[in-house]
Amino acid sequence: MQYIRIQSIDDPLFARMHRLMQEVFPPEEVLAFDLWKEPLEDPGIRVFVAVDEGEVVGATEYRYYADLNVAMTDFTIIGREGLGIGRFLARERQKDLNALAAANGKQLYGMFAEIYDPYRVEDHVFGGIKPMDPFVRREVLSHLGYKRIDFPYVHPSWQNDGEAVTGLDLCFLPTDEDQDSLEAELIVTFLTRYYAVLPQKPQAWVEMVERLSGLDRVALRPI
Repeated sequence: MQYIRIQSIDDPLFARMHRLMQEVFPPEEVLAFDLWKEPLEDPGIRVFVAVDEGEVVGATEYRYYADLNVAMTDFTIIGREGLGIGRFLARERQKDLNALAAANGKQLYGMFAEIYDPYRVEDHVFGGIKPMDPFVRREVLSHLGYKRIDFPYVHPSWQNDGEAVTGLDLCFLPTDEDQDSLEAELIVTFLTRYYAVLPQKPQAWVEMVERLSGLDRVALRPI
């Protein structure tokens, strides 16, 4: 299996990846094909596909913020069962992030991720691919060490229509597995920067960020 970076919408692998995204994610979570042009060309955004015998069978997008020394996993897609794709993507992503942090003279502090809460949202079938089932994914991410950041979370729709998307938790994978809280200032800085690309912010998101700005630290809870 190969771990191949995509940096252009003209790459034939990107069209295959985008179709895979449309099959497994709800529409409000998928950025339109043409709108991927700038993100793919951004050196700070890392999009990789898992290719097995010429077929795109998985994908992951993430980014590393050198000044914050944290990463964000935008998504992980497992397109087929029985190939060990999830483990392959997680291992290759971690190796890449560790190298980026080392080049920055640091050890990675941790990694954010938005994780569906299947106990609140039950209608996401993710293309019928069992490894993408929210119950399975949540348990796998728990095993990897992710923890739920303990505050009510919403995020702006990627359709940039000003709608608030619920049913997810913002989580964090600390390098120090004993870490039990996170700096609120870090969360605010990260969210503000991450969603700067979407000008249409829902009021619920604005109020959430304001509440976080008044806190010192936020607890990390098991998921």
